[in-house]
Amino acid sequence: QVQLVESGGGLVQPGGSLRLSCAASGSILSINTMGWHRQAPGKERELVAVITSAGDTNYVASVSGRFTISRDIAKNTVYLQMNSLKPEDTAVYYCRGWGGGMDFWGKGTLVTVSS
Repeated sequence: QVQLVESGGGLVQPGGSLRLSCAASGSILSINTMGWHRQAPGKERELVAVITSAGDTNYVASVSGRFTISRDIAKNTVYLQMNSLKPEDTAVYYCRGWGGGMDFWGKGTLVTVSS
């Protein structure tokens, strides 16, 4: 089993920044890809950013150039740096880790972008 715990959400004004963290524990060797998803009110959950075990990254078009996913292998932590936030970025952000036929999710952290 793998446990994923997100932190760093909160209220921020448009144009501001936040950094989300996802701390992984347990049988993390089974995970080869980590990602951040988000779900806005009334919308489906979408994949926002991905980082592979090789360090390759990919982003949904709506956040490309504003969000950066990174990892600290020593700390078993994945980050999502979010800059130039917009009201439409408001959502619950979920950390996900998958690989070897297994799929793990955190409980989510709320990000609200509002003036």
